[in-house]
Amino acid sequence: MFKTRLLSGILLMVIALVTLIVGGELLFAVLFLISLIGMTELYRVFGIEKKAPGIVGYIFAVLYYGLIYFEPQLEGEKITWFMLLFMAYLICQMAVLVFAYPRYNTQQIFAAFFGLFYVAVMLSYIYQTRLLPGGIFTVWLVFVSSWGCDTCAYCVGMLIGKHKMAPVLSPKKSVEGGIGGILGAALIGVLYALAINHWGNAGANVFTYALIGAVGGVISQIGDLAASAIKRYHNIKDYGKLIPGHGGILDRFDSVIFTAPIIYYLAVLL
Repeated sequence: MFKTRLLSGILLMVIALVTLIVGGELLFAVLFLISLIGMTELYRVFGIEKKAPGIVGYIFAVLYYGLIYFEPQLEGEKITWFMLLFMAYLICQMAVLVFAYPRYNTQQIFAAFFGLFYVAVMLSYIYQTRLLPGGIFTVWLVFVSSWGCDTCAYCVGMLIGKHKMAPVLSPKKSVEGGIGGILGAALIGVLYALAINHWGNAGANVFTYALIGAVGGVISQIGDLAASAIKRYHNIKDYGKLIPGHGGILDRFDSVIFTAPIIYYLAVLL
């Protein structure tokens, strides 16, 4: 099991390296595919992956990514187009509820609406971060703060963890581990800034990268626990089996989903 998980992890890192370095249409295509798979995993929990609410969700995910792709051409009208898309999505999902009544319950409709934002919209910020000036460096903070925090939290929790963070939801997570993960993510942010300044002449502000790492670490833990809460509530172990040893897309990207938009806006603001 450990060997399988390790090999899968290495393969994921290779894919991440290639897609994030190349960026552009390759990164866009990979994230689009991951988003559709992640939405399918979430929709499967509610039994709508092949039904009308789920199908409407997939259609609007395609439309959303289309807007993201052509966003540079929208200029000052982009907010209008995105708001129009989301309003139309809400109306279409409610139309499914009305005209198919009582085939689908409100929980399924709300889950379908939520799935587009939770998976497709949130993950798209990896691509949007890569498009920022200096994005080839900044985009890695999404993974530095999430996966780095996760690793540091696990190590610190194993060594000195005593106080349970969420005893019912995730008994193995500790307060000490959570704090260690945040500090670890900040430290990794500092080391990363020093590395890209030395070898890439990035001109990154070390304090800013430490702050982004720490904030990203906090958010990533919320994302991890949120994904666990959905699984616990519906009594499932993993969202899928796509990644051997890790589960599904949502099992591996649960923290990244929350971290990506936060890193994007922190990078823009700071």
